[in-house]
Amino acid sequence: MIGIAVCGAGNWGKNLVRNFSQQSGGELRYVVDVSEKTRANMARQYPQAKVTAELSDALNDPQVHAVVVAVDAPRHFDVARKALEAGKHTFVEKPLTLTAADSEELIRLAEARGLKLMVGHLLRYHPAVAYMRQMIHDGEIDPLYLYTQRVNLGVVRSNENAWWSLAPHDVSIACDLFNADPVSVSVCGQSYLQQGIEDVCFATVRFANDRMAHMHVSWLDPHKIRKVTLVGSRKMVVFDDMDASEKVRIYDKGADVKEGVNNFAEAISLRVGDIHIPKIASQEPLGMECQHFIAAIANDTTPLSDGHDGLRVVKVLEAGAESLKQNGAPVEIAPISV
Repeated sequence: MIGIAVCGAGNWGKNLVRNFSQQSGGELRYVVDVSEKTRANMARQYPQAKVTAELSDALNDPQVHAVVVAVDAPRHFDVARKALEAGKHTFVEKPLTLTAADSEELIRLAEARGLKLMVGHLLRYHPAVAYMRQMIHDGEIDPLYLYTQRVNLGVVRSNENAWWSLAPHDVSIACDLFNADPVSVSVCGQSYLQQGIEDVCFATVRFANDRMAHMHVSWLDPHKIRKVTLVGSRKMVVFDDMDASEKVRIYDKGADVKEGVNNFAEAISLRVGDIHIPKIASQEPLGMECQHFIAAIANDTTPLSDGHDGLRVVKVLEAGAESLKQNGAPVEIAPISV
């Protein structure tokens, strides 16, 4: 049985507490939080767990094998480093850290000690994204580019902008589906509600295999949209996470280019076919993500969203933040070296 301690049980952390308390092969042993009110709530809901304000209580317990880090992003590195130094497998909510250098240090520390380091890139575990990934693997779709929309009215944050708060999800999806390293990013944004904190951002990420992803993130928008559109040479796929029953639609549409013709009308022909709506499993992605972490520890396998995957996303976010400062100028992304 994998003993688990969750550090941070606030807005999102409470969902991790709930899911890790329900997973087979794992046992919730500690909930750590600095808020007295939160600790009181956790103690009532999870009487089987020890609730404390001190992370050291969990780190010093040999029955704790893994630590889940769900504190505010600026504290991710410090808490994750302490957990790894204590010999605990470590799950860190997205983003892994706020700098690539800190992510690299966590990766080296985990590898040196033979520990699992996993990042909470939740949508990589969504059945709809897994379906799209399988389509690519099977050759059913050859990706050209994708674009994403992750917008809503709220939640407005004061300690990070919309780029750092919302874009990690879509950056991780693009890296996953394209199976390629990003090489440059350009991000434009504007601060309307709080000075210096961008509420809306538009980003373009280019990849080593000439593919491209465009992302729109905002917490100042009249619509709640969570959508990914993947355009391929033969088919196109839309993943709409706000649709309760038809999350994926496959469009048999494309443009065929003919060689050796004399005019434009003959060179390109458009093809429009059927729309297919596959049945997608209704499992909770967060539960699948939590079970994946436990299984990686138990079976000594590499998590799908391991430290290197987390670093790849952080490098895009870090370069995108620099692009924001330069009013959208493209910023190159150095290859991963660890």
